[in-house]
Amino acid sequence: MVAVVEGKGVGERKLPTRVKVFWGIGQIGEGVKNSAFNSFLLFYYNQILGVSATLTSIALAIAILFDALSDPVAGSVSDRFQSRWGRRHPFMLVSAAPLGITLFLLFFPPGGMSEMFYFGWVLMFAVSVRTFLTLYQIPHLALGAELATGYSDRNALFSYGLLFGAVAGYGFYFVMLTFVFPPQPDLPNGMYNASGFPKMAAAAGIIAFSAIMLCVWGTRGEIPRLIKAVPSPQPFGLTRVISELKVAFSSPSYRSIFFGLLMLTTVVSIEAAFTPFMGIHFWGLETDQLRLIPVGVLIGLPFGSVLAAFAARKFDKKWCLINGCAVTIISVNVLIVLRLFGILPENGHWSIVPMLIIAGFCAAVAAPVIYITINSMFADITDELELATGERQEGIIYSARAFAGKAAVALGTVIGGLALDFIAFPKNAVPGQVPPDVIFNLGLFQGPATSVFSLLALSLFFKYALSREKHVQIVQELERRRAD
Repeated sequence: MVAVVEGKGVGERKLPTRVKVFWGIGQIGEGVKNSAFNSFLLFYYNQILGVSATLTSIALAIAILFDALSDPVAGSVSDRFQSRWGRRHPFMLVSAAPLGITLFLLFFPPGGMSEMFYFGWVLMFAVSVRTFLTLYQIPHLALGAELATGYSDRNALFSYGLLFGAVAGYGFYFVMLTFVFPPQPDLPNGMYNASGFPKMAAAAGIIAFSAIMLCVWGTRGEIPRLIKAVPSPQPFGLTRVISELKVAFSSPSYRSIFFGLLMLTTVVSIEAAFTPFMGIHFWGLETDQLRLIPVGVLIGLPFGSVLAAFAARKFDKKWCLINGCAVTIISVNVLIVLRLFGILPENGHWSIVPMLIIAGFCAAVAAPVIYITINSMFADITDELELATGERQEGIIYSARAFAGKAAVALGTVIGGLALDFIAFPKNAVPGQVPPDVIFNLGLFQGPATSVFSLLALSLFFKYALSREKHVQIVQELERRRAD
């Protein structure tokens, strides 16, 4: 294991806004990557290349296994890495170009190949993208926990990350549907424009690379103030990584947030994977209408980020998280349920798009409260574990968090792919010609069925036990120890 030393007064310093902004910019890379994976990947391989949704899902499921190995390794290594550039920045720097290149290649396979060839292609590059994202994401999240040390200041820092990442993800989707996948007279829908996907992936790769480089450059001035790693007497290996994970999962609060996040992100990923299917076939939208849905989200996100910072000052993070989840569950389900019961007007009615925009706005107001609070909670748990064990290991803490997020993204796509085949959704489906029972089952799965995961997450969050008062006591004791 490892001990850490920290400069005098670190816990009292408020992080400059400029540093928060540049750290938040680093989330743009993950945001556009998630948009490409969640909203375009399954649709591209299933509807454009004609690959079985189940086969595509299997490839992504295999990629999860690589995440399970690479995430804690990256966390453990970065916790103990020593260089004049600190523990985190070197990993962030070297990941930028490979992440952008492999993200592009994922959507640029050779044409006219067999289904099994495309299976191998998506497997190889999905693993590559996730591996290079791991190399960046875990040090980046761990850096955030080191940069901001106060209970409320951490929420402020992570609010910048959530805002930049979410706006980038939804904004990227909006821009792609507007300029790359617009309606065309010779296609059933703009999303069926095969030539647009490499352009989309190239844009995502360039944006991810640029955002990471800006983050590294903008936060480099904080390196002298960061926690320094003390060489571990225990050599690196599987035993050490497992022992560090055991320490992390020894906290009941950590277990509740980790598994709750896994459930919650799975739901979000299923919804994202189904977004083009739902928009085109369930709601009967053309891409010029579908692109308007993220507008409500983009408007709601800044409100949610401000609300998250305000709520963290007034309430315990546990209740911010629980209430945010409750609002989100209602927002994403209400219109689907009303449609399934035949209460809403038929597709094509003028009111459908505005109602979808409003529902997206409500969910977007609640989403920052959830994800900012969760990231901040993980940083607080790092303090709790340091007090209990004498060891500080942000990398390991956030490696499990990163794995939960990435595994859930892949798991959501896997479940979505299996569900599409289960309900017999046709490949290269023509809008308006999909059987009504298939459309009904699509909505049923997207809405009420996946809410089981959301309710499980909500029940787990009730078990979080680290209150504001308890965290203040922990920080005071840590400061006393460091002063001795």
